[in-house]
Parts: sequence; structure tokens; C-alpha cells
Amino acid sequence: MSTDSASESTNGSSSSKEPENPQIEPIRMPSIEEIRGQDIWNNCAVRSVVSGVMGGGLGLFMGLFLGALDNPLMQDEMTARQQFVYTAKQMGQRSWSSAKTFAVMGLIFSAAECVVEKARAKHDTTNTVVAGCVTGAAISAKGGPRASCAGCAGFAAFSVLIEKFLDRHA
Repeated sequence: MSTDSASESTNGSSSSKEPENPQIEPIRMPSIEEIRGQDIWNNCAVRSVVSGVMGGGLGLFMGLFLGALDNPLMQDEMTARQQFVYTAKQMGQRSWSSAKTFAVMGLIFSAAECVVEKARAKHDTTNTVVAGCVTGAAISAKGGPRASCAGCAGFAAFSVLIEKFLDRHA
């Protein structure tokens, strides 16, 4: 009897040592609608406009938040209604200004990155560096060549940091 139980335990353990065959899923071909959607999204103009609109939305909310944090200089002398009106005006001005800035930033960055990516036929950090440099230089161009160079270097470095952070958490 002890031999029967020993043989059962060996049979049970040998079946658990066999590797399980992983399930292989068949490859699904994309539909016509999916291919058209990818073609539309791969268009640099579409990608840039969408990035500009999304950047504008982000800037709008950031401006509303930061405008709400502004305190008037003569807060002690203002009534509650005057403070409310002042805060509402600040929120409106900040949100409009931030929306424009972020929309332009998103549009320029996305357009530059898309054009560089299509020209190089690669997706790597170099595209991000070039797009960041172009964006930083364009945004700070009013300040002259020195400001453009500083904007180029700063925005390129910031873009690479953000891309590395997002790649690590993806």
C-alpha cells in the first residue's frame, strides 16, 4: 500500500513539473476605420492643432487656478464684493493669457517634433531636443538672440526631462 501512495505522489508531482503551453492569440488585422484614424493622426497639421487646443485648455485651467490665488494689494481696504470682482478679473486675465501661451507652446512643439520625426524617420530623444529648442527659441524670440538661446537650451532640457519621466512611468 505504501508503494501505491508513493507512486501516486510521484505521478502528481511529475504532472505539475510539465510546462504549461501559453495561449497564443491570433493577430488581428486593423480595420479600415482604424487605419484611417491612424493616417489622420499621423498628419502633422492635425497633431499640431489638437496639441494646441489641448494646451489651450490646460492653460485655461491653470490660469483660473493661479488667478484665484492672487491677492489684491489693498485687500484690507476693499469690500468683499470688490475683492470678488478683482479676483474674477484676475482669473479671467490669467486664464486667457495662460491659454494663449500654452496653446502656442503645444502647437509649436508638436509641429516641430512631428516634422523632425518624419524627416529623420525615427522616434527618439533627438526629436524631443530639437522640438524643445525650436519651441523655447520661438517663445522667447522677442527678448533677442540671447533670450532665444537661453529659451532653446532651457526648453530642450525640460522636454527631455519630461520625456524621460513619462517613459519611466509608462
